[in-house]
Amino acid sequence: MAGQLIVGLDVSSRARAEEVVSLLGDTVDFYKIGYQCFYGADGLALGKALLAAGKKVFFDLKLLDIDNTVEKGAAAIAETGATMLTVHAYPKTMRAAQKAAAGSGLCVLGVTVLTSMDDEDVKDAGYARDAAGLVALRAQQAREAGIGGIVASAQEAEMVRTIVGSKMAVVTPGIRPAGAALGDQKRAMTPADALNAGASHLVVARPIIEAADPAAAARAILDEMNGKRVSLA
Repeated sequence: MAGQLIVGLDVSSRARAEEVVSLLGDTVDFYKIGYQCFYGADGLALGKALLAAGKKVFFDLKLLDIDNTVEKGAAAIAETGATMLTVHAYPKTMRAAQKAAAGSGLCVLGVTVLTSMDDEDVKDAGYARDAAGLVALRAQQAREAGIGGIVASAQEAEMVRTIVGSKMAVVTPGIRPAGAALGDQKRAMTPADALNAGASHLVVARPIIEAADPAAAARAILDEMNGKRVSLA
C-alpha cells in the first residue's frame, strides 16, 4: 500500500525536503518533485540522492515543447532512474516523451486537467468542453500514444479507468484525508474514495508535509487506503 502513496515534496529548500524525508523514514518510499522543489531546492540532485537511497522518484515537470526538446528532456530524466515523469497530455508531446522512455523504467504520465481547475476555468482557457470532457479526450489520446499513465482528478478516475483499461497508471493529486481543508483544490477526494474510483497512485503533499507529525499523518492516510488497493494487470 505504501507504494501507492506519493508524497509531494512541495518545499523551497533541500534542507527542508531532506528533513521531511527523514521524518517520514520507512513510512513512505515514493516522492514527487515538482516545480517548487526542482527549481528552489536543487530538486534534480535531490531526486538522484533519493534514488541512490532506494526511494522512488516522480519528477512532476509537465514538459511541453517541440518534439525534439521533449524527447531529449524525457531521455535525461529516464537516465536518472526515476519512476515517473509528467508531460502535458498533447498527442505529439506524449509520443515524443514515450519514444525517449522506451526501454527504460520511466513511466510517462500525461497531465489532463489540473485539479485546481473547474468547468469555468476550462472554458476560460478556450476549450469547448467541460473539465470531464477534456479529461476523457486526453485519456483516450494518452492510451493511443502508448504512455504509461495519466494524471487526473480522482473525481474523474472511474471514467478514466474505463477509457485507459487496467494496465495504465491513474495518478490522482488533490487528495485530502477526510475532514481536511481543500485549500486551492476544486476537484479533490479522500484516499479511500479515490482508490475505489480506480486510481492506482495518490499524490499527497500539504496534509503530510505541513503536519506536526508527518509520519503519523502519512500512516493515517495509509490506514484510509488500507484494503482499497487497485490491482493493475
